[in-house]
Amino acid sequence: MSAAARVAQTAQAVRAFRKPPKIRKALKRDENGLPIPHVNVLVRDTHQCRLADHYHTTLQDDLMYMTYFHESGPRPPPRQIRLTYDPNDPYTKNRHNPPVGGSQLGKKPAPPTTSENVVQLEKISIHSMVKESITNRSSLLGALAAFKALSGETQFGGGRHTSEGVQIVKGIKTVGGWIRPGIPLGVKVELKGPKMYDFLGTLVEFVFPRLREFSGIVMPPASSTMNSPSAVSGVVSFGLPPEAMGLFPQIEVNLDSYPKSYGMHIHFVTNAEGIGAQNRARALLSGFQVPFTRK
Repeated sequence: MSAAARVAQTAQAVRAFRKPPKIRKALKRDENGLPIPHVNVLVRDTHQCRLADHYHTTLQDDLMYMTYFHESGPRPPPRQIRLTYDPNDPYTKNRHNPPVGGSQLGKKPAPPTTSENVVQLEKISIHSMVKESITNRSSLLGALAAFKALSGETQFGGGRHTSEGVQIVKGIKTVGGWIRPGIPLGVKVELKGPKMYDFLGTLVEFVFPRLREFSGIVMPPASSTMNSPSAVSGVVSFGLPPEAMGLFPQIEVNLDSYPKSYGMHIHFVTNAEGIGAQNRARALLSGFQVPFTRK
C-alpha cells in the first residue's frame, strides 16, 4: 500500500465518529418558562469560609484542651425506668415512663470528652416580633425583606432541600385575646453552614464595634446555679435593639428601602450538653471574638 493510500485510510478512520444520542424527551419547564434539568443539581461550596477554617485549624484544638475532663473509671450504669404505664398495653404503650428519681435534666453529666464531640456551632436562629402585623399582615413585608437581606437565605436555595428560608411565625394558641392561632406575629430564619459563619463574622466585625453602649452579652451572676435547664442547654441567646439592624452592611447600603428597623433575638445553638454546657458554648463564641460581660 502506497503512502497516499495509507494517509487516506487514516483520514477516513479519524473522520469516523459516533453521533451523540438525540434527546427524545423534552425537558420540563417551571412556571417561569425555564427548563428543569432531569438530574438534581446541587450547588456545593467551592472553599471553606474564613471562620470555619479558623475553627478547624485553631479553635477546635484549643477548646479540646480547655474543656477536657479526664475520667479515671467507667461511668455508673444508667438508672432503671419506673414502669408507671404498661408498655405492652396498647392504650398506654406510647406513654412516657420516667426514670427512677424523677427528672434529672439539671444534673445530667456531660458526655465523655473525645475528639469527636468537641463543642461546635450547629446553627444560628434569628427571630423578630412585629406587633403591627397582628392587625395588618402587610407590616411583615419590611421584616421579611430585611431578614432576607441579612441572611441571604431563600427556600430551597442552592438546591438544598433543608433550606427553609425566612419563615413567618404564627400564633399557636390564644393569649390575652389579641393573639390567636394562625395570626402572623413575626419572622424567623435559621442559618447553617457557610452563611452561618458569614453572619457571625458580620455581627462581630461590623455591628458590635459600632453599637453604642454595648459592652458585651450579659452573663448571669457568678452566684447563679449551673444546674438550671438553661445552663445545661448549650444555647447562648441575646437580643439586639432596632438600631443594630441599620449597622449590618446589607441593610446600611440601602437603608431607605425599609420602612423601619426591627429588633431581633439571636440564638447560638451548639452541640454542648450536660452540666457546664453553656460555659463551653460561651468559650466557643469567645474564640469567634464575641464579647461577654458580667454585671
